[in-house]
Amino acid sequence: MKKKMYIIPLFIPHLGCPFKCVFCNQNSITGQQQEITEEYVRQTIETHLKTLPRDAEIEVSFFGGSFTGIPQDMQNLYLGIAKEYLDNGKIDAIRLSTRPDYIDTEILQNLKRYKVSIIELGVQSMDEEVLLKSRRGHTSEDVVKAVNLIRQYDFKLGLQIMIGLPGDNLEKSLNTAYKIVELKPDFVRIYPTLVIKNTYLERMYKEGRFFPLTLQEAVEISKKMYIIFIKNNIDVIRIGLQTTENINYNKDVVAGPFHPAMGQLVESSVILDIFIRVFEDKNIRNTKVTIFSNEGRISTIIGQKKFNKLFLEKKYNVKTEFKILNSLTNDKIVVCSDKKIMRISITDFIKNNF
Repeated sequence: MKKKMYIIPLFIPHLGCPFKCVFCNQNSITGQQQEITEEYVRQTIETHLKTLPRDAEIEVSFFGGSFTGIPQDMQNLYLGIAKEYLDNGKIDAIRLSTRPDYIDTEILQNLKRYKVSIIELGVQSMDEEVLLKSRRGHTSEDVVKAVNLIRQYDFKLGLQIMIGLPGDNLEKSLNTAYKIVELKPDFVRIYPTLVIKNTYLERMYKEGRFFPLTLQEAVEISKKMYIIFIKNNIDVIRIGLQTTENINYNKDVVAGPFHPAMGQLVESSVILDIFIRVFEDKNIRNTKVTIFSNEGRISTIIGQKKFNKLFLEKKYNVKTEFKILNSLTNDKIVVCSDKKIMRISITDFIKNNF
């Protein structure tokens, strides 16, 4: 059985980044206000390790800011601490996030010395107009060059994408997704753009120069991108910003498609699309339907506020019952109706039917 994976997050807000992207307030996004000292890094790792099971897969992850843009002596200090825990077997991997234009041969060689195994790049968009209007300070070509270099050094690669940035639209977002597929990352994250306090985007929004996506628009665009990535064997490990004390309405989120379970909304919508195709193909109507899933997936399958359940019952005049069957993996659903038993792999269904 695959080990459960846990991340010990260490946030490095704004360190190393001279740019001021229109959407960026790293202190709010990360929830990090504390100075990043050697003592803080050690204490954070130790505190997390005390709560994590010993048989889990554990990563120390440096998020926020642009890690490879900070002075190398600081990089080496932080990485050296993490490497100690890696060398003594208390963690299994070191991960960091940075900008595409802060990657070169010297940087990557140094990361290898400290046994970093996973690099995430904040790509955001592969559209030049969107990058320019968002004041990213890099081009799509910088992304391609960085990815090619990272691949030469055999790191695991993740790419972070934002939708709904200034100048963005559905077509551009999907074009970005297809260009990301060409780069063949191991995984991606999708972040719908939020208007955060004390950013230039907040000013644009208040002056009527920026209109964020609605929640439904964000779900639909994220879903289309999710399907593109799954069809191309690229894992989507997160959709939507992590909720923190600051990242919440009535806190630092001024506007935009914020939802504490954005990923679940998207996956639930994908699963409803699967149900619709199955019900149409098998002519399931006017009957009782029992749907099995494991415990961890059942709420996503039922839908938020029972949306999927109520939709199916109304559209197909069925009575639905959802049951837990923990022998099923997260990817598997079983649909039973009129002595028909349909075993569905979510991943395979997406690849073969969407």
